[in-house]
This record gives sequence, structure tokens and C-alpha cells, in this order.
Amino acid sequence: MVGGGGVKVREYDEERHKMEVEKLEKLCEVGSNNNKPSLLTDLMGDPICRIRHFHLHQMLVAEYGEGGEVVGVIRGCVKTVTKGNNSSLYIKVAYILGLRVSPLHRRYGIGTKLVEHLEEWCKQKGANYAYMATDCTNEPSLNLFTKKCGYSKFRTLTMLVQPVHAHYKPISSNVVMFRLPPCLAGTMYNYIFANSEFYPKDIDLILSNKLNLGTFVAIPKKNIGRFDPKMGILPPSYAILSVWNTKEVFKLQLKGVSPLAHACCVGTRLLDEWMPWLRLPSFPNVFKPFGVYCLFGLHMEGKYGRNLMKGLCGLVHNMARDDGGCGAIVAELGLRDPVREAVPHWAKFSWAEDMWCIKNLEKKSEPSDWLTSKPSSPVIFVDPRDF
Repeated sequence: MVGGGGVKVREYDEERHKMEVEKLEKLCEVGSNNNKPSLLTDLMGDPICRIRHFHLHQMLVAEYGEGGEVVGVIRGCVKTVTKGNNSSLYIKVAYILGLRVSPLHRRYGIGTKLVEHLEEWCKQKGANYAYMATDCTNEPSLNLFTKKCGYSKFRTLTMLVQPVHAHYKPISSNVVMFRLPPCLAGTMYNYIFANSEFYPKDIDLILSNKLNLGTFVAIPKKNIGRFDPKMGILPPSYAILSVWNTKEVFKLQLKGVSPLAHACCVGTRLLDEWMPWLRLPSFPNVFKPFGVYCLFGLHMEGKYGRNLMKGLCGLVHNMARDDGGCGAIVAELGLRDPVREAVPHWAKFSWAEDMWCIKNLEKKSEPSDWLTSKPSSPVIFVDPRDF
């Protein structure tokens, strides 16, 4: 517990803080902008759910006044990842997320205090770096971390969003798709992402997690005899990805649209259901809580790789279509990742630039090689647990 300025930072206690944190989350989401449509997050009644799948995780709350009103919250975790630049070294990094401060208590340094105390916990757990992610247009968040907390803009990624339609996506008969067991998927990923950044050392735990719906591979039917992952034999063209079911962690809901926009969206959905042969780009029902499938570990090889990746995305779409609670498929990729051009998405729903900022927790006065060097690979592995 730390005092100062009437604010105390404490570890999250479920019995004591759960209801107040849920209230704060809703206040921040709903109060962010009442004049424009917004996606509201439902944390499924468990404020710590987004970090519980990490072995090392922490959640802090800021209390104010004698009554201990919760006016701020922050989450974080520590994991071991690759540094990239053709280095086989793993380093410990802290991921900071879910920073919220009550609108009535902003500009009093509460956010800075929460970040500082979470960083201290991360350093005690051996973290060398800390990073956070935010939309590049979120100036308050960027200013807090870069101007007050010493973070540097590091990598820029893009968030690709594909709505789930009422009709099925066609799958080519010339392509073979199958699901890999976690052990073989891990072997392939260890080979594919060895030189990428942020590839997690505990990939086996991710692939065997109950939220992982599977790792899928697509290869041309004519190359079926040239694929043996047990022996490390890969065909000249293939595509691979994994699917994470975030609907078990949180759900989203769109609010604040006009009645006309709502009617148009419902109309496209009905037409798509009644006349699927027209293959209309219908708008899913995002006006009630819906879940999201997250794609990760995306990679393609060879001259057919692009079409194979599109086929895999179609397979995931059909999975989501059969899952009545899933409204969208999301993939986050580096801006220079070649897979980015093969993933179907709607530009209006996608985020062009998701900014990652990073801080060296060991030597604040010295620039780190990782912070200043250009990446040798365009691939950034996005941990699905970060969503």
C-alpha cells in the first residue's frame, strides 16, 4: 500500500474491489464519448480475466478518500519473449494494459502513479522491458506514457477486422486443410517465428489453452505427400494460423448509432439470410453483445501462400458463423508483414495504426539496442492473451 495526495495504490482484492472496478470500467467506456457510436466492452463480470492466463500477473487499484473509493485500475503481466534481430535470446517483458481513471479524478497524477507501481512490481518479477499498446489517435494515453512515464514509440501494427456474415465462405476443392495437434503446431511455430519479435517462450501453454480453438494448415492438394511436420518436411506452399476464442473473456456491443443506421444494418443481415446466393456483405448484429475470434501465428509460404491464407480465413469465418455468439474475426499484424495483404477485412472497421510503446526498466539513462535498432524481420508475433 502506498499513500500520497489522498490516493492509495493497492493490490486488487476480488471481494473488496470487484463491484467498484466493474462500475469504473462502465463509467470510463460509456463516458468516453456520448456523441459518437462506440464499442462497449463487457468483461464478463471478472475484472482480472484478461490477464489470468499469464503465470505472472498483477492488478492494482487506486483508492481515494476515507471511504476507499476506487478511482483507477491497471493490469499487467510478465512473460518471456524473443527479441528478434536474428537473436536466439529470450528476454522478460511486462505488458501493461487496462489503465482506467475515473473521469472525475483525472489530471491528478493517478494514472502515472498506477503505472509507476505496476512497473515496480514488474521489475521485481525480473522484467527487462515494459510495453503497452494503444490506438495512435489516443493522444491522452500516448502523452501519459511517452511524456510522463518515459516510454518510446516502438512498433506500429494494424488491426484487421472481418465481420461474420450469414452465408458461408466457399472453400476450394484444390486445397487440403487440417488441424495440427498442439505439439506439432508448437514445433512449426518455433521454426517459423524464431527471428520474429515478441514470440512467447511458453507457446505450448497458449496452444494447449482451452481458449485456443486450434491451429490449422492449408496446402495444395497436389502437395499432400510433401508434408510431414513430424519430420520437419514442409511443402513449397502452405499457410498456417491459430484461432483464439476471446468471447469467453470479453464481449463487445455497439451503441450510439442512429435508428436509420441500425435499420440499414439489420436489413443487410436479413437479405443475406434470405438470399445467400447474392453473397451480400451483410453487417452482423453488433447491437447486442458479441464475441470475437482472434487470429494469431499467421504465416504463409510459396506462390500459393496468399490464396491458402485466404482459404484458412474463410474456414475460420465459417467456424465463427456456426458459433452464434461470434460477430467478428480480428488479426493484428505488423505493417510490413506480407500476411497482412492476404487477410480479408473491412477497412472501415479496422485500425490502421496500433501504436506499441516500450520502456527499458533496467537502464533508464541509457538507450537500449532493442529500442534503437531496426527489426531484421517484418513479423511481430501478437500474443492472443494480450487482447
